[in-house]
Amino acid sequence: MIRHALSTRLWHWVNAVAIVILFMSGLNISNAHRYLYWGDYGFDARDAWLSVVRFPGWATIPQYYSLALARDWHTLAAWPFAVGLMFIWIAMLANGHFRRDLTTRRSDWTVSAVIASLKAHRADGAQAAGYNPVQKILYGIVFGVLLPLMVFTGLAISPGFQAVAPWLLDVLGGRQSARSLHFIAAFALFGFVVIHLVLALADWRLIVSMFTGKPAHAPKPKDAANG
Repeated sequence: MIRHALSTRLWHWVNAVAIVILFMSGLNISNAHRYLYWGDYGFDARDAWLSVVRFPGWATIPQYYSLALARDWHTLAAWPFAVGLMFIWIAMLANGHFRRDLTTRRSDWTVSAVIASLKAHRADGAQAAGYNPVQKILYGIVFGVLLPLMVFTGLAISPGFQAVAPWLLDVLGGRQSARSLHFIAAFALFGFVVIHLVLALADWRLIVSMFTGKPAHAPKPKDAANG
């Protein structure tokens, strides 16, 4: 029995590396101007809606302030990130993973479904039964909102792309709005990754499963008397 298709596993690990490089180089880029604005323009710190902390060298790529090198790293990782997202969406639609595992129903969004999902996640063997409502909702938000938002806002604030699709900035509310949305999406994605890692490290079989494709927990055998 295969739980994770080869396409999913390949994308997962390539995307993981890309996200780490993008996030750490993005922190270095953020250090160049630590203020966020809404609209088309923003230069004066008094007009900023958020003042971002200065990130230490150990958290950035490179590990010293260099806007030029950070942008090079960012651009390098952006390509596999964006192309990989397009690839995984095509794969998920083609192999039925999206319809089978990530599509939610109205009942999945109820408080009782969320509570039941959190309780079931603690039970051994819960992973063999497929994705629970909370997982479907979280993965749906990541795949359908956060990852695409990272791509489109990243393109919008890229000087080389603005001449190709100037309308994208209008859709996002201006260059500074796109920059703010890019920052928000990046840290929302960072929060998801932290939760994802904590849950994965709590059960090493989940990590092995993403390499082998097999379920982390084998289905429990049926009782012989009831079989």
